[in-house]
Amino acid sequence: MGLNKKSVDDINVAGKRVLVRCDFNVPLKNGEITDETRIVAALPTINKLLKDGGKVILCSHLGKVKNGPNEGESLASVAKRLSEKLGKDVNFVADYNVTGEAATAAVAAMKEGDVVLLQNTRFRGKEETKNGEEFSKELADLADVYVCDAFGSSHRAHASVAGVTECIRAKGGECAVGYLMQKEIDFLGNAVENPVRPFVAILGGAKVADKLNVINNLLEKCDTLIIGGGMAFTFLKAQGYEIGKSLVDDEKLDYCKEMMDKAQKLGKKLLLPVDTTIAASFPNPIDAEIEVSVVDADKIPADMEGLDIGPKTAELYADAVKSAKTVVWNGPMGVFENPVLAKGTIAVAKSLAETDATTIIGGGDSAAAVNQLGFADKMSHISTGGGASLEFLEGKELPGVAAADDK
Repeated sequence: MGLNKKSVDDINVAGKRVLVRCDFNVPLKNGEITDETRIVAALPTINKLLKDGGKVILCSHLGKVKNGPNEGESLASVAKRLSEKLGKDVNFVADYNVTGEAATAAVAAMKEGDVVLLQNTRFRGKEETKNGEEFSKELADLADVYVCDAFGSSHRAHASVAGVTECIRAKGGECAVGYLMQKEIDFLGNAVENPVRPFVAILGGAKVADKLNVINNLLEKCDTLIIGGGMAFTFLKAQGYEIGKSLVDDEKLDYCKEMMDKAQKLGKKLLLPVDTTIAASFPNPIDAEIEVSVVDADKIPADMEGLDIGPKTAELYADAVKSAKTVVWNGPMGVFENPVLAKGTIAVAKSLAETDATTIIGGGDSAAAVNQLGFADKMSHISTGGGASLEFLEGKELPGVAAADDK
């Protein structure tokens, strides 16, 4: 996996039109932005390009556009918030065609230090289809240089992520990554490819099926692999234990046995729960009060289900983290949205917060958990990508990373 990419520090953008693919896929409620984290995260790259005299053209998708363009998923509210954050006017091109006459005219009128925001890229239809080739060319026609700073979309070979780079290069332009992308490559990419050892990987979440390739890849790279969350019960059942009504992926029992054998052959530690917090049923609603008890992992009653790791397991996992130099964590240890069932996830988060190791949270639910539980500022890096960070941990090449120029 080539990780040595040109960044915004390696290109000269003075007087040039710079197309920047951002991740402005922000949550909206009644047209209002409820969390501006992704907008704030894009500011360092945008400010650097403006300071260097670039004409900055921003593009992003928003939402899951299903039935064609609609005002509810317009980037208008992002333009407004961005203008406030940058302290300058952001010229929003509301054209549903994204790259039509209005966009062309807006870009032609730009001076150095100006900012234009194009409409939601998904309004053009499926970016990954044949339609994407035309869209890639039209996006490239607006710019001289391309910068990708949308790690959360970098696992998709879409027009605005990867396709556009070929067209920019064809006319002699450069393609670089922004600061946000660079940080993801430095932390996530290098943690997997060149970790400082001991390297501990922690995997949680609901299903083994979601993390098949991640488990396989990380077993080869890490020194200790810790399994928690719903997926642990498939491993426990594969060992012949009674798991009651706990979540299980019966089709993956042989796979779990293979992974346990693999760990043994490679001389790696594979840690599984030794005790479990159980209840009669899943909480409904998810944060409802619930009566729980703790049993050994091989003694779950047939009419109960495991919903979190137990205190002995939390201690075992925390001990494994203490001596680590690199820790990657993807997936909670239990139903962290419920205060009673968040103890395992809190214990793991706390152990990461207290270690001197480089601690990397691999996006998705684990990022939500550390943010929600108040540990975010204690982590070295929290990934901005859910699916993208998982694919990175699988060892896959991400189209958005691969498409940038090598240094």
